[in-house]
Amino acid sequence: MPLVRRLLTPVGSIAGVAAAFAYVGSVNPNHPGHYPVCPLYAITGVYCPGCGGLRSAYAVAHGDLVTALGDNALAVVGYGVFAVVMVFWIVRAVRNQPMRISVSARWWWAIGAVALIFSIVRNLPFGSALIP
Repeated sequence: MPLVRRLLTPVGSIAGVAAAFAYVGSVNPNHPGHYPVCPLYAITGVYCPGCGGLRSAYAVAHGDLVTALGDNALAVVGYGVFAVVMVFWIVRAVRNQPMRISVSARWWWAIGAVALIFSIVRNLPFGSALIP
């Protein structure tokens, strides 16, 4: 398979994410009315693991990592994981090696547990630093 075809999917994925970050970077989520409110927060007043994710993406798009971490630290970790996976994918595509990501059930449970703990802590008084 030619190199261009092997790179099509990872580069297309990066382009899609870059376009999303460009959009969020140009339409400020800190100003009300541009994006819908989190349904969980709107109904219950509880912050979910994704609350503040758009503000975090906006801060990352503007190069403000400190603000991004303050808006949603878990999302920033996710952005980093995505970047690492994309680098590995591109390197493997250039080397003509297949890219297979297999995540065991243990990892999925661990990721879910981290998201749950993050959600619980950010909604408790001592976790107020994690509130977006």
